[in-house]
Amino acid sequence: MKKISLITATLFLLILSAYPQNVDDALRYSQIFYGGTARFMSMGGAFTALGGDMSTLTQNPAGIGVFRSSEITFSPQLFYNNTSADFHSNFKDYVYNFNLGQIGIVSRIISSSGTTGLLSLNVGYSYNKTNNLNQTIRIQGTSTQNSMADYWADQGYGTRYTDLTGAPGIAYDTWVIDTITGSGQTAYGTVFNNYGDNVTSQYGQMIRRRINDEGSMGEHAISIGGNISNKIFFGATLGINSLRYVGHYEHLEQADYNLDSGFKDFTYTEHYEDTGTGISFKIGTIIKPVESLRIGLAFHAPTRFRINEYYYDNISSNFTGNTHYESSNDPTKFGYALTTPFRALAGVAVQIKKTALVSVDYEFVDYSSAKFSDWGDNFDYTPLNDGIRTTLKPSNNFRVGAEYRLDKLYLRGGYGLYGKVFKSGELNQDMSYNSYSAGIGYREQNISIDFAFTNLSNPQKYILYASTAGDAVADLNTHRNYFTLSLGYKFGY
Repeated sequence: MKKISLITATLFLLILSAYPQNVDDALRYSQIFYGGTARFMSMGGAFTALGGDMSTLTQNPAGIGVFRSSEITFSPQLFYNNTSADFHSNFKDYVYNFNLGQIGIVSRIISSSGTTGLLSLNVGYSYNKTNNLNQTIRIQGTSTQNSMADYWADQGYGTRYTDLTGAPGIAYDTWVIDTITGSGQTAYGTVFNNYGDNVTSQYGQMIRRRINDEGSMGEHAISIGGNISNKIFFGATLGINSLRYVGHYEHLEQADYNLDSGFKDFTYTEHYEDTGTGISFKIGTIIKPVESLRIGLAFHAPTRFRINEYYYDNISSNFTGNTHYESSNDPTKFGYALTTPFRALAGVAVQIKKTALVSVDYEFVDYSSAKFSDWGDNFDYTPLNDGIRTTLKPSNNFRVGAEYRLDKLYLRGGYGLYGKVFKSGELNQDMSYNSYSAGIGYREQNISIDFAFTNLSNPQKYILYASTAGDAVADLNTHRNYFTLSLGYKFGY
């Protein structure tokens, strides 16, 4: 029975390890948290029905039709991320960086002084950062039941040692795993368990993983939209999306006690870099049935990315007697395509006299429809796409924002809930994102200065490795903090 369970688990692990991409990649590149101007950020991004802000070119293109003059905005940003990790011990780590959150311009090409018909037609460009991927995490604790070496031993099960590839191959070359006597050289023990002729099990090693991720996603939005009779606003956006992501971690396991295998420590390093470009198309409308009410609708067609990936990994190990081993796999380069889900947005905004406004957004996105496809790597992605459909689910996102005017001063606040994305029964079935924001703005006739603070937080269960000896799971709590300053200038006001 034990051998049958091992074979089943190993087959599953081999299927996952055959693909450089995984469900986490599909989710990472499909999620959008709508960065932009300070006004937009401070109101939680609830602008589907409001418009009149550069950031809406990425969210609801009809927002460009609300502009009454030509305008330019520039939004530098400070990003600060801190993550706490609980894995038998609790450690915190942080990273910060300066970046460009948004820059854009809108220009009026048709203008009418009438009250009916096409009153204006505007064109515009805006770059909006949609996801900041910078993060550092330190996970550390003592393991008494399993090791990452068990994961590699499971992966290698059924394969003769001379035919091992990938991480199991270099783990064997550095003596972290070894064949079990009498197995026909196709079953493996580890430095902690069933190593060579030694059948003892001696866990209790210190585990430390340092994760250093870098990168971001953004959209260059090229839009056109107009105003019909001050009742209907319309727009369309062609989006050129960019992504850059560097995923890097170093996994250390160290024994400060004597093992029959003579093992002292090993360090496994995994590194990959993704760069890609995608094309998207969006349409939207804002309807103003009465002066104090606006209703917004938008649709985002799926974005198709072409992604290039560079990958390498290596292991170094140390044993008693100052014995040291190193091994690495050859770096690989390949390309693939990813189609992200469509999005449907609806919003309602209410103007309260000339002193306040409240806006509410709803967004639907089905993450299970994300799909990998071949683009130069010659993989069959059907099993992986089946895994996406059985792991991820449709998500419901809600945003609300408010603004209160005190003459030339504006006070703002917002909240966003980005709903659960994993199906019931998955390890992260309860993971969702909460966003809290606040800001202040000052406006003269043709200039504006706005400041916003946004905190986006989420819990997550992070799997260091899974094996038949047991899984290693850390509880993460991540807080992404955005400090955004926007400077704006209106022409021909």
